[in-house]
Amino acid sequence: MRGKKSLACSAIFLAFILVAVMMAGCGEKEAEKKEEEKKAKVATIQEGKLLVGSDTTYPPFETIDDKGEAVGFDVDIAREIAARLGLELEVVSVKWEGIIPGLKTGNYDILMSAMTITEERKQEIDFSDPYIDSDQSIAVLKGRTDITGPEDLAGKVVGVQVDTTGQFTAEKIEGIKEIKKYDTILLAFADLELGRIDAVLNDYPVNAYICKDRGKTEVVATIKTEEKYGIGVKKGNTQLLEAINGALAEMKADGTYDRIFEKWFGKKE
Repeated sequence: MRGKKSLACSAIFLAFILVAVMMAGCGEKEAEKKEEEKKAKVATIQEGKLLVGSDTTYPPFETIDDKGEAVGFDVDIAREIAARLGLELEVVSVKWEGIIPGLKTGNYDILMSAMTITEERKQEIDFSDPYIDSDQSIAVLKGRTDITGPEDLAGKVVGVQVDTTGQFTAEKIEGIKEIKKYDTILLAFADLELGRIDAVLNDYPVNAYICKDRGKTEVVATIKTEEKYGIGVKKGNTQLLEAINGALAEMKADGTYDRIFEKWFGKKE
C-alpha cells in the first residue's frame, strides 16, 4: 500500500508541477505577446528608438547640462513616453526655426520643445493632447520700476525669441519701439542683463526659471494668453500620435506626470 500511495502522490505532484510550468510559460508568453503588440503599434525612424527634435536652449523644458546631456521637463516626459512604448529616447538638438521642417522631412519622430499649439502650426503638423499650460510674461532687470505691465513697454526695446508666441504677443502690444528677435531666449536674457534691451517677453515658466537661476532679472508681469503645449508628430502618423496620447493619459492617471512636474516646477498651486 505504501508503494502505491507513494506512486500516486508522486504522480499528483508531477502533474501539479507540469500544470504550474505550463501556466508560467503561458503567462510569460502572454506578457511577451503584449509587449510585442505594444511595440508593433509604433513604427519609428530607427528601430527601438524614439527620436525627439528639441531646441535645447529653453530651460527648464530642455537644455544641455554640464555633462553634455539633454535634461528638462520635456526630456523627462519624452523619456517616460518612450519607455512605455518599449523604446529608447534619443534627443536631437535643433535650432528653433528648423524644428518643424526637420519633423516634416523625417529627421526625428516627434518634436517636443515647449511648443504652443496654434492653428497655423496645426496646418503643418499634428499635435498630441496638451500636456502643460502657459501664459506670457515680462522680465526686466532687478530693481527697475518703470515697467510693471504691457502698457509700460511703449517706447521700449523688447527682446523675444524669433517665431514664438512671445514674438506674436509683442507684435500685438502698441507703441513698442523695437521688437528685437533672438535665435534663443538665453541670448535675449544675456542682452537684458547687459542693459542692451529693456525687457524680455516670453513664456512665464521659462522666464521665471531663468530669472531665479541667474538672479539678475525678475518677472514683473504676466500676460494671459492661455497657451497649451503639445508634442508634434508628422501629419498622418496616427499610430504614433495615438500611442503618445495613450502614454500621456496613463502618466497623468498613475501620478508619474505629477512627479515629473514637481521635480521641475514644484508642487502645483
